[in-house]
Amino acid sequence: MEFDIFLYVGIVFAAAYLAKALTNRFRMPEVTGYVIVGVVLGASLAGVLGTDQLDTLEPLSSVGLALIAFIIGSELRWTSLRRLGASIPLIVVFEGLGAFTLVALAMHLIMGVSLELSLLLGAVAAATAPAATVAVIRQYRASGPLTSTILAVVGIDDGMALMIYVFVVGFVKSSLTGAAGNFGMVALSALLNIGLALVVGVAAGLLFSLLLRKTHDNQWIELLLVAWLMLLLGVSHEWGLSELLMIMAFAATVTNASPQLEKRSATIVGWFSPLFLAAFFILGGAHLDVSLFTQIGLIGLAFFVARSLGKIGGASLGAALGRAPRTIRRYIGFALLPQVGVALALALSVAKEFDNPTFGAAGDELASITINVLLFTTILTEVVGPLMTRMVLGKAGELKS
Repeated sequence: MEFDIFLYVGIVFAAAYLAKALTNRFRMPEVTGYVIVGVVLGASLAGVLGTDQLDTLEPLSSVGLALIAFIIGSELRWTSLRRLGASIPLIVVFEGLGAFTLVALAMHLIMGVSLELSLLLGAVAAATAPAATVAVIRQYRASGPLTSTILAVVGIDDGMALMIYVFVVGFVKSSLTGAAGNFGMVALSALLNIGLALVVGVAAGLLFSLLLRKTHDNQWIELLLVAWLMLLLGVSHEWGLSELLMIMAFAATVTNASPQLEKRSATIVGWFSPLFLAAFFILGGAHLDVSLFTQIGLIGLAFFVARSLGKIGGASLGAALGRAPRTIRRYIGFALLPQVGVALALALSVAKEFDNPTFGAAGDELASITINVLLFTTILTEVVGPLMTRMVLGKAGELKS
């Protein structure tokens, strides 16, 4: 049955209005309300936003992700990062490896699943989705050392998660097929993919800054900024690169090359980002299937607990080794729980990689369980994660509203 896209775009934004009203009434993070409303509208409950509608509205989510990446990149100022020292890369390494290790061990040793599936679930667990965290920070106008550290970590985390994922996929493919020689080529391809995304992003940022170095009219900046974001999205899709890494690198380059241009660009993004961020979370919530609570059961709960402990413990350890301030050491891990976005993309990639005749029934099982566990736990992380982020920012005294 055909449907009018404008009707469903209107439904999404009307639902966003309702969610914002409810969350303001009950003093909750807006993103939590958006996800819950999305779940209600999705196919598993009301059925308003089914598979066809979600596929058609996917560009809204892509634009939302582009804006999230730009917001993160614009906060990566070299002067601020230098003051924080070695703590940020250490936090990224240990929170990523912590989640990967604990989930893989819990799945294999406690839940008794295969080594291959345990490693894949661990790899997916390493990712932290920046969208929910960024939305909470913007809603409450948070700022301070903890906020800056959170934004830097969730930005860089994407690259760390991708590297873990690709190494694991290479190993699992080699294990299932016995072709151990393919592992090195897969790993090299991943590194080249990440490097190319960063190079394109930096080059785009330098060119953007050069073209607008003498421009003070926001309308000119707005036109070229939108053009650049759409072009980078298109390039990332055509070349199979990470749009998050590419646009983050673009924004970070502009921020450090021309702070005044970055301020004007950030103001422009602030005009329309609430629309696309709301759509991003509502559509993300609509993908979730509440029936998975009964289907996944203990495996999903074990994944959620192990991932949370790995993120919190690993981030705290990295902050301690990096001699970060006490507030960062205590609270940073609690802001890294959301997973919708990058982790969902990785889970979908698992389904694409292994759900084919090459890997037989074992591949089908890997694909099915990975995507179902991820969808199940996303319901938990997208409700709990924003609440935890707001809590720790409040304890650190960095909330402004």
